[in-house]
Amino acid sequence: VLSLALLCYFPSATGGDSGPVSTWTQRCVLFLSQANLPRGWIIGGKEARSHSKPYMAFLNISTKHGHKRCGGFLIRKDFVLTAAHCDDKKIMVYLGAHDVTKREWSQQRLAVGQKIPHPKYNNKTQENDLMLLKLKRKAKLSTAVQLVPLPETGKEVMPRDVCNVAGWGNTRARGVSLPSTLREVDLKVLEADRCLRYPHFVPNSMLCVGDPKEVEKSSFQGDSGGPLVCEGTAQGIVSFGRKDGSPPRVFTRVSAYIPWIKKTMRKLQD
Repeated sequence: VLSLALLCYFPSATGGDSGPVSTWTQRCVLFLSQANLPRGWIIGGKEARSHSKPYMAFLNISTKHGHKRCGGFLIRKDFVLTAAHCDDKKIMVYLGAHDVTKREWSQQRLAVGQKIPHPKYNNKTQENDLMLLKLKRKAKLSTAVQLVPLPETGKEVMPRDVCNVAGWGNTRARGVSLPSTLREVDLKVLEADRCLRYPHFVPNSMLCVGDPKEVEKSSFQGDSGGPLVCEGTAQGIVSFGRKDGSPPRVFTRVSAYIPWIKKTMRKLQD
């Protein structure tokens, strides 16, 4: 059984939360999943154009075993949205990053002041798998750091829509190959019944993503928490899937949680 803690480790010798991860510069792509379902990583993708996705956040997460990585995305100057299963001891957020092994001119490395997982998150079924990160200081918007819009009421992503997923997660279904630079892949949204093989799939709050016919294209380990972006809007959050990385995989449906997200951010308004 795969432990949640195995989300894509890089050892503590890499220099702590804000240190480089140069030991792990192998090529890689998107996401991991739950105790018996691997989190997200990108398989079959390509390197993203530098700073073409300025909303992306790299999460360098301290654990009792060392470090792990997740993705996230900037939705307000002081808030990043990610997956609840990425929670651990301490999180450092890198904004404006392309190569996370370097101190790029564009990078802002910000500490997290408060972690707010959804109150009904279930770490066994992965229901309500989302978490807000309140940054200790606001991000400075630039060409490399921007917000991504959340869905408006009534504007749902539809089956057959093709959306984009990006991250710094594992690119191999077997073994570990972590990239230093941001990777991306285009994936198709499927009808909910295509994910009924997952016993805890909830259509109202989850999305089924990735065409099984395109087995070489998927998200997998290391980029859990990253966004599914459809026509410029963050519609999903990388959540879980099968251990072998094969599609389809499951994303948290962002539109189902807009009231909670807005209420929580208002409550913590500076």
